Amino acid sequence: MRLEDEIKQPTFQSEGQKAYLNILFTSGWLSLRQAAAFRPLGITLPQFNVLRILRGQHPLPATVALLIERMLDKTSNASRIVDKLEEKKLVTRTVCPANRRAVDIRITEAGLGLLRQIDESGLVDVRQNGLNTLTDSEYQLLNQLLDKIRA
Repeated sequence: MRLEDEIKQPTFQSEGQKAYLNILFTSGWLSLRQAAAFRPLGITLPQFNVLRILRGQHPLPATVALLIERMLDKTSNASRIVDKLEEKKLVTRTVCPANRRAVDIRITEAGLGLLRQIDESGLVDVRQNGLNTLTDSEYQLLNQLLDKIRA
């Protein structure tokens, strides 16, 4: 659906303003869809993101600083997210033997199993997330444009 129809605004100051609002609106739209998909699994989008990062590190540990550096949402409270994941037995935390001020965070077998379940269900597959109408060349162009915006 067109942005104009979604937010009930027929005109914009410029195409740039419309594009900016469209990116913000679409980001929120995708986040809401993802949150609804993860709700039955008992995790949030930021928790999934931390698990995804830890799986990429596995079997090596991660630190909170590493998680913050790699998280998609830089405003998330990584320490609190790790607390929640630890309560759910999806991650473990141990004091780093080399640096007693640092904490090693590792994904558990239960955490890896949950990610396998998510992968197999297609919850993070673009075809399930509203991006199924684009072609590979359109994905490539979209990625190039978004990278250019952040450059």
